[in-house]
Order: sequence, then C-alpha cells, then structure tokens
Amino acid sequence: MIGALREVCVGLPDQRKGSRRDGDYSMADIGLSAFSIFFMGSPSFLGHQRALAEGHGRSNCETLFGMSAIPSDDYIRTMLDGAAAAAFDGLFIKAIEAAGPLTPFQCLDGRVAIALDGTEHFCSRKIKCEQCSTRRRSDGGTEYFHAFLGASMVAPGHRQVLPLPPEFIAPQDGAEKQDCERNAAKRWLTRHGGGLAHLRPVFLGDDLFACQPIVAAILDAGGSFILTCKPSSHQTIAEYLHGAELQEHRRTICKRGKHTTAIYRWLNAVPLRATGDAIVVNWFSIETLNAKGKRTYYNNFVTDLAITSDTVAELAACGRARWKIENETFNVLKTNGYNLEHNFGHGKKTLASILVTLNLLAFAFHTAACLGVLAWRTAVIARGPTYRFFEHLRTITAYVVFQDWPHLLQSITAAAIRPP
Repeated sequence: MIGALREVCVGLPDQRKGSRRDGDYSMADIGLSAFSIFFMGSPSFLGHQRALAEGHGRSNCETLFGMSAIPSDDYIRTMLDGAAAAAFDGLFIKAIEAAGPLTPFQCLDGRVAIALDGTEHFCSRKIKCEQCSTRRRSDGGTEYFHAFLGASMVAPGHRQVLPLPPEFIAPQDGAEKQDCERNAAKRWLTRHGGGLAHLRPVFLGDDLFACQPIVAAILDAGGSFILTCKPSSHQTIAEYLHGAELQEHRRTICKRGKHTTAIYRWLNAVPLRATGDAIVVNWFSIETLNAKGKRTYYNNFVTDLAITSDTVAELAACGRARWKIENETFNVLKTNGYNLEHNFGHGKKTLASILVTLNLLAFAFHTAACLGVLAWRTAVIARGPTYRFFEHLRTITAYVVFQDWPHLLQSITAAAIRPP
C-alpha cells in the first residue's frame, strides 16, 4: 500500500521549473514525508529520522517508507500546495481491499452501510486561503474555516470503520452561494457512488440529508438509504402519520441482566415532500423502554428498503450506526492522536486539504492493517490499549533503524529490539 502511495506521489505536479539543482527532492519523497508524519502519529518523526540518517547513514524513512531523502517541513508544504487532494482517492479503495473480506461489514442481506456527515477541521480569524469558507460572528468579525464531507463504511456492533475519500466543502467555480454539506454530498455521490455500486451500499445520514435532491442522487448512484427524519422538518410525512394505522413490532432483549423493550412502528409508501414529483419512501421509528417502562431512546427514519417485522430491527440498527462516523471517525481523528484540527500547514491553495486527506489516509491504512495484517494486529494486542502500541512505534523508531516492517512489528510484539 505504501508502494501504491509512492506511485500516486510520483504523479503529483512539480512546481519547480528548469533543471533540478543538487539537493532537490522527488515528489515521491515529498508526499511520503508528509504521509509518514500522520502514519507514525509523530509531528517530530522527520526530525528524528534526519538525526538517525546523520548518525547511521540511513533512517526509517528509507527502510520503512522507501524514501531516498528527507525534505524540510517548509519545503514539503511549499511543494504540496496546489496539488489536488482527489489524487489520493483511489488509495482509500485499495485500503478497503487490503482489509480483507467485507463480511464483518455486511448487513441487510449482503449490503454495506456508508455513513455521510460533515465536520470542520480548521477555523481562524486571521489565517485564510482561497479555499476557505467564511461566516460572520455576532461581534462583526469574520471567521475563515475549512470543512469536509466525510464518508465511512460502518456496521452495527463493529468497532472499526473504513474511511472513504472526503469531499471538501469549499468555494466552487461559478457558484453564487457558499458551498454546503448537501452540495458536497451530491458531488461525492456523483464521483464515488458508481464505483461503489457493486457493494450494494446503503447510505446513512442525519436529517439534513433526508431531502429530495440527496435521495435522488443516492438512487441515481445505485444505492439505497436510511436517513434520520425529524417530524419538525418533514411536515408532509408528519401529516401522513397523523391518524394513520401504523404497523408495529415489539421485542424484548436481556443484556447483562437488564431487560430492554424495543418498539418498532412503520408506514410504507409516504411521499417525501408535498409535490407531484415527490419520491415515495418508507417511514419507521424505534422506541426503546427500560425495565420500568421509561423511554431511553426514540428516533425516526426514512428508507427505500422494504420494511417488514423481520427486517425492521436490522434497519433500525443500521440507521443508528450513523453515529459511528461521529464517534469512531471524527472523534478518533480529533482526540486520539491524529490531531485533525491541528494546523499542520494552511498554505495559499490546497495544502490544508492535502494534509487532511493524508491524515485520513493514514487512518484508513491503520484500520486496513488492523483488519488484514496479522503481524500488525499481534503487535497491537501485545501492547494492550492501541495508544500504547503507537507510543512504542513513535519511541523506538526515533532511536533505532529497522530493516523493514516485519522487523519493527516483531520487535514491538516481543518487547525486544533485535538488530538487523
């Protein structure tokens, strides 16, 4: 996979003009250097490797990432600014393929659930670029911020998520209004929906996406949907539900000695909006009660999938799995060592987007390694909590040059550094 990343980096646009001077670096070295910082979870990784190269004649940048030289941080930022973040999109699909069979992620008779949601990763009142969005604050000041639409393959009851390429919410050529999540979602579905159609995807999203344009885009891309549907923002559906005879299914489960009752209600063939061309959807709700009969959860969804007493529970579980893009994706990226909201470099053109994409790609590579590489998974388990594994990874690579990845992972597993 690192080899595939190298091939992509080789093709990045080179801004240097004329013949290269001695000491210039290849675009592969520049791209891999930026990626290595996120993959190793260490902003100081390149500095440590320069010190190792001076003392040993080589470094882990060479042996683990295949780099021939280590450029400076400023040089990396300058050379990557202006490249297209979409150049790395195919690597997310390679990560999913490398993770192995998608059986653990399959649900609803062999489908896969893909959650969509937006998040910010930068905000400032001083730093800005041509890709920044803006908003006015109550004190009259202007905030400049970056955001993107994230997509992750999720599954109920599965801790891992597999991130997919992001779609950045940024000013679009010829657009009069500022870009938004919905427009980004439509672009994402146009760019990636067709390539994922063979997986029979079911797209998950919050109430913002439960509208005719997004539903139409999902169906055009060959997918299905389960979207949160608030009554307050869907008046037509609320009117249809008023006084209607809803089908109902109940089931009680006992988990860790506690009884919980889930009540599912649904109504088929409801128009999404009050127009003649409205898409017809199926509505359902889930309500959970504890042993004392107190409501502990309630939500509504719309879907294009058939709802029966045999399928409604799994449909609700998939709909609720939408939160995994918030918890297992964005929260992990912001608080568990990836530092998504840290300004690694803003640039004047596309640098911020490039660095966020590489950060997401490192997360995708880590997940693929955990699912598909036995030596990686063994090393993680041997150190206990995952953060301990990355502590070891950061520390020992600052002092020892490893022969290759198996050598490094075996050293972490055995808690003994063996010389090459």
